[in-house]
Amino acid sequence: MIDAHHHLWDPSRREYPWMAGAALDPIRRPYTVDDLRAVTKAAGVHATILVQTVSSEEETAEFLATAAAEPVIAGVVGWADLTAPDVADRLASLTGPLVGIRHQVENEPDDDWLLRPAVVAGLSTVAAAGLAFDLLVRPSQLPAAAEVALRLPELRLVLDHAAKPPIAAGEWEPWASGVAALAARDNVVCKLSGLVTEADWPGWEVGHLRRYVDHVLEVFGPERLLFGSDWPVCELAASYELVLDAAIALTGSLSDAERLAVFEHNARATYRLDAGGATSSRG
Repeated sequence: MIDAHHHLWDPSRREYPWMAGAALDPIRRPYTVDDLRAVTKAAGVHATILVQTVSSEEETAEFLATAAAEPVIAGVVGWADLTAPDVADRLASLTGPLVGIRHQVENEPDDDWLLRPAVVAGLSTVAAAGLAFDLLVRPSQLPAAAEVALRLPELRLVLDHAAKPPIAAGEWEPWASGVAALAARDNVVCKLSGLVTEADWPGWEVGHLRRYVDHVLEVFGPERLLFGSDWPVCELAASYELVLDAAIALTGSLSDAERLAVFEHNARATYRLDAGGATSSRG
């Protein structure tokens, strides 16, 4: 199995603005490679994708160095300033198993931030560099994401956390329509990740997630879904093991080949783990 989405962090070394508030106290501590190795080994996960947590090229460089030294981390989704005039040079300067770029678009107040000319130009540069772009968006930002996918068919887009469906509130629209419209673009895949923390943290059950997972399975198909734990954020609601168990249960209707795609092959293809920043011996 490949875990296509997890993080590492150390609040004693760096500020994480999204971690403000008492609700996140349980995860406001260092999470290290040793911690990662322990949870992945126990779960039978043999490779992972380490994803950025802040808008910091320094963090990206650190993650690339970490991945180069740690066999379980097959690739890094880092951060770069998409609006920088020299973004191509900045991407070229990043050494190590870089497989994608992400910006925390969900924190941008402008729902059309992705459509700003400088951002579109930056995304085109990401595509030219052979990298994927992870979409971390709110449901209200899905139309802009769909437009970007239309304008840049050469860009591989990865929808993180299924665009954060409002599971705890039991709401459906505009999330469902927005996800379906984005899924109509064949250069977009979707991560089956981050759902337990969109549900009621202490009271969620697998059944609470099923309607939303069934929808992404319908609109993307198992050939365009990737499993991700969103560890250690998931620990607000569930352990690594429970998240994996839930994902396995929610894909129980799939064939063995389809589940193999969701839990390994799609991540390998999306992030080009055998041909890009990571080698087959590490993936």
